[in-house]
Amino acid sequence: MGRKYRKFDTEFKLEVCKMIVDQGLSVNSVCLDLSLNNTAVRRWVAQYKAEQLDGSGIGKPLTSEQQRIRQLEQQIRELKMDNDILKKATAFFARELK
Repeated sequence: MGRKYRKFDTEFKLEVCKMIVDQGLSVNSVCLDLSLNNTAVRRWVAQYKAEQLDGSGIGKPLTSEQQRIRQLEQQIRELKMDNDILKKATAFFARELK
């Protein structure tokens, strides 16, 4: 039999992280109160702290600012790819005209 994993939305993860980091509650007490896995919560807190310190984190972003940053970074990557394609097309058609 497979193990059933629970999924939590980012708002819930963010609230749990704020309880631990901002309110000073211990990870173990929050995990016991909310019936959460200790390892998962520690990972959420580490990601939250990383996002607070330098703006980057691993996995799915927790804060709305980090979500927006990742969205904008994706748009930048797409625009750079489009720009590269246009440069190559321009060079190709310039050669054809000569």
